[in-house]
Amino acid sequence: MLLTWYLLVAVMLTGYVVFDGFDLGVGVLHLFIARTEEERQTLIRTIGPVWDGNEVWLLAGGGTLYFAFPLLYASGFSGFYLPLTMVLWLLIFRGIGVELRMHLDSPVWRSLFNLAFGGASFLLTIFYGAALGNVLRGVPLEHDGFFFLPLWTNWNVGPQPGILDWYTVIAGLVAVVALSLHGANYAALKTSGVLNLRARRVAAVLWPMLVLATGASLATTLLIRPGLLDNYRRIPALYAIPALVAVSLGAMWKFGRSGNEKGAFLASCSYLVWMLVGAAAAVYPNLLLSTTDPALNITVYNAHSGDYALSVGLIWWSFGMLLAVGYFVFVYRMFRGKIREEAGGHGY
Repeated sequence: MLLTWYLLVAVMLTGYVVFDGFDLGVGVLHLFIARTEEERQTLIRTIGPVWDGNEVWLLAGGGTLYFAFPLLYASGFSGFYLPLTMVLWLLIFRGIGVELRMHLDSPVWRSLFNLAFGGASFLLTIFYGAALGNVLRGVPLEHDGFFFLPLWTNWNVGPQPGILDWYTVIAGLVAVVALSLHGANYAALKTSGVLNLRARRVAAVLWPMLVLATGASLATTLLIRPGLLDNYRRIPALYAIPALVAVSLGAMWKFGRSGNEKGAFLASCSYLVWMLVGAAAAVYPNLLLSTTDPALNITVYNAHSGDYALSVGLIWWSFGMLLAVGYFVFVYRMFRGKIREEAGGHGY
């Protein structure tokens, strides 16, 4: 049951990265790919019907985490209070950037909200990457299961790090490149003409950067946390995961060169999935690593809810997920195909 709920939390967070990742990427790139207000409007219309629904995965993931592993939720939301508050404000600015930009027919007004949307999307990708970096690196957990992290200290990885150090900055840069490439592949899939061409060119530029960033992140992760390979040594079949990451990168390059937009987008989805699966497989059964004493790690064994709650909760979680998946299938089928470059209502 504990492994089941660990996998469910991982599935929810992976779903958020894959689905909200492409509209974060579109947000990062829309100021650069689009040259006119009409082109920016077209790009925003590619995510307009789905962007807020995609963020439901974040709420659902947080709710699942709170239900299944309340100690991790309490500890993480306490220690990461500052960056979580910043993420909340960035999500707000990103939302109003999409929803309010068309309320006034003014170049200044639209430029302001375009900047809010693009800037918030960029900073969110960095924070999400740094968050994963903090999980892999560890935090200074105390005996009571709590910790405090300043935004940064001396930028070094050690027993008392900050939220940002050289390692978590690398993780943030990997996230920026990966999600921007994901967004470029999605924009190419949903647009035609000059926007399609620019999106494909951006994807071609970002692909080698992602290969280098992926290799750098793997090397630095093993440098500071060599123990993350322990599960892989115990279960050699797990080495298939990094192989699948490499296959996804190769498929992205192949499909991008051949003009297979759907294939390139699905390959970038696959890349994100296998990167996160690899991280989840490496840290299990740990949920949050301690930089001071491994005995203080928060694990699935010391952080879970009661057995009865987990058993009954699985039934209700399954029912809720069936409704959510049905909604997502309906919405994405309704808005499948390319976006035409014409005026849309309510900013879409």
